[in-house]
Amino acid sequence: MRTLIRNASHSAAALLRAGVPLPAGTDATPFGPVHGAGLHHELLLLTEAGLTPEEALTAATSVTARCFGLADRGRIAAGLRADLLLVDGDPTTDITATRAIAGVWRGGVRQGER
Repeated sequence: MRTLIRNASHSAAALLRAGVPLPAGTDATPFGPVHGAGLHHELLLLTEAGLTPEEALTAATSVTARCFGLADRGRIAAGLRADLLLVDGDPTTDITATRAIAGVWRGGVRQGER
């Protein structure tokens, strides 16, 4: 398994150096990981592959939206869909801060307290 992760890490770093957009995203299955947990782990793996935390966050937001043609999301701007995640901490310096979820907004509406 470690060899697979190492190979994927090297591939991600090479793609980034070549200027290839790297969208982040993980499928959820009924067997695990728990829905959403896989993406937090993927963000960590992307930083271990050499992306900065900001590049990893961009991979999970605007790059993914652009790759899937979703012009109404992936960025914070007036007129766009307001899907937001508030975390305790600074994920631009520590990507694991994305796991400390303080609030979730979907379409501009705050979801149930966590």
